[in-house]
Amino acid sequence: MIDDFLAALVRDAGPAHRTASPQASAPETDGPLARVGAAVRAAAAAEIMPRFRQLADSDIVQKNGPHDLVTTADRLAEEHLTAALTKLLPGSVVVGEEAVHADPSVYEALTGDAPVWIVDPVDGTRQFVRGETGFCTLVALAHRGELLASWTYAAALDVMAVAVRGCGATVDGAPIRSGSPAPGAVLRVAMSHPDYTDEAQKRALLGLRTEGIDARPCGSAGLEYLAVARGHLDALAFNWEYAWDHAAGLLLVAEAGGTHATLSGAPFRLAGGNDLPFVIGRDTATVETVLTALRTGA
Repeated sequence: MIDDFLAALVRDAGPAHRTASPQASAPETDGPLARVGAAVRAAAAAEIMPRFRQLADSDIVQKNGPHDLVTTADRLAEEHLTAALTKLLPGSVVVGEEAVHADPSVYEALTGDAPVWIVDPVDGTRQFVRGETGFCTLVALAHRGELLASWTYAAALDVMAVAVRGCGATVDGAPIRSGSPAPGAVLRVAMSHPDYTDEAQKRALLGLRTEGIDARPCGSAGLEYLAVARGHLDALAFNWEYAWDHAAGLLLVAEAGGTHATLSGAPFRLAGGNDLPFVIGRDTATVETVLTALRTGA
């Protein structure tokens, strides 16, 4: 089933998804690639946007402290997506942020044999709660630790980014490339927000306070990944490894031409146990420069 679904995703992505050739045929609009995108949009339209700037105090709950919030929109959007995505791919399972919070054993599905939808219903919940537009919905499809496709949807901005393994990345249907920073340019880097780091992690991130790097705290991880994929940001440095924050963006950046590495130089593992921090960048040289700075700080 997963092989057939992946083949359909690749077919639906089509040559237009892989290249900007004017001879390329248009991608399918009624296949699984479009259906997943429609499901993401539908969840946002039904459960997220009606609550945007309309949240009551009772709609907001702290999970692990004042910087870790969940809202009614998060929970209901994840439930909506869980039903829709498993219907699109029978036999698949969902690893969603809120489901894992309720039952940590759900995360173990990342190491199983079933296809896994990795879902963050509202990435950037703090921004959502504050009524800012910097939030998005993240969905990725993986199988046995390998990323196959991803969708990043910024509902308040109506921007949809899609990546399919081996087929490139698009934003609103137009191919994107990460490119490389200009030679000698100061690298623009978004890093883990200090609110989410312990003292050892803060020391490592201090290595980014060096000549040639302009570092700032990150916002929504999904939108930061999108900025790297589009070449609007040079690199990211993260100290946490929850798959729902990173899966969609890792594939998006990779299919746009970028790359990533953990502190040891190894690739990121979806199931965890990574050597942190890890870095995502527009090209290999950028990733190596940022990793070197982090190793100095550590």
